[in-house]
Amino acid sequence: MNRIDKYISGLFWLYFLGGILIFATIFVAIDALGLIVEYKNVPSDILLSYYTYSLPEVIYRMVPVACVMSIVFSLSTLNKSNELVALYSTGMSLTRICAPMLIWVLVLCGFEYAIGDRVLPNFAKSKNYIFYNQIKKNPSLYSMVKTNKIWYRSKDTIFYIKTLNEQTHKAQGLTLYYFIDAWDLMQMITAKEVDLSGENWQLTDGTVTLFTEDSSFPLTSQFKTKTIVMGEDAKDLTSTAHTSDVLSNAELRQFINKNKDAGLDTVRYEVSYHSKFSYALSAIVMALLGIPFSVTRGRSGGVMRNVGICLGLI
Repeated sequence: MNRIDKYISGLFWLYFLGGILIFATIFVAIDALGLIVEYKNVPSDILLSYYTYSLPEVIYRMVPVACVMSIVFSLSTLNKSNELVALYSTGMSLTRICAPMLIWVLVLCGFEYAIGDRVLPNFAKSKNYIFYNQIKKNPSLYSMVKTNKIWYRSKDTIFYIKTLNEQTHKAQGLTLYYFIDAWDLMQMITAKEVDLSGENWQLTDGTVTLFTEDSSFPLTSQFKTKTIVMGEDAKDLTSTAHTSDVLSNAELRQFINKNKDAGLDTVRYEVSYHSKFSYALSAIVMALLGIPFSVTRGRSGGVMRNVGICLGLI
């Protein structure tokens, strides 16, 4: 990296860090005002904790925005001071001039993917827990948002759970389908509530339905309480209960494969899986869009014109 590359990189990082700071501050301020108006009397320490866990996601969302702002302002600064003309006169093309900035944008794309895959899932769990338990004061919604309509397969058994609370290992609306080797339905168990602690699951208010070749009609019996022994503990089951925003790509891929093997629809989860890659690359797309708008009419419009270009592209 020569002196010119260092100079251009310095401009890029100056505007990038400024853009992150400005856009993240505006986002958090507006969101906090709306939250305070909607949920009155929320203690300041709870709000501080909530936005502390929200900050990585805010930065993650603002990186493409800051990249286009940095590209536009860096090139416009060079253009307005005729430094761009001077660089052209030395034989440097626009591609060569933009090369150090585009390399830094690619580095930021890798940073984006790492944050989205490794950091955001853990922070999203804590943020959602604070929001539904301490701000909204409705813990049941925290469970429903994360764990609505769960399908899970284990060997020859398929589970359906309406809602699952991984904190207490309690589930509502449980249905278990047992199959024989030929994948013919052998037994179905339903329960209104279930305690998933350990391998012994405690079912409450449910039915047992048997499907046999000897009878044309299924045989159904009801029970108040019932204990069944499972081959896996509740922790394994609850680990697949999250939606895509709280799962890493490896966990989401595993979840998709298990549901696909069970013949279940996984399109929504596959879209979420691939969108994590595509959003990580959105910064380079935004940067490339900003380049042609930054090298025309160099001495007209000034700062407000650059701001207008950024807002239009964003």
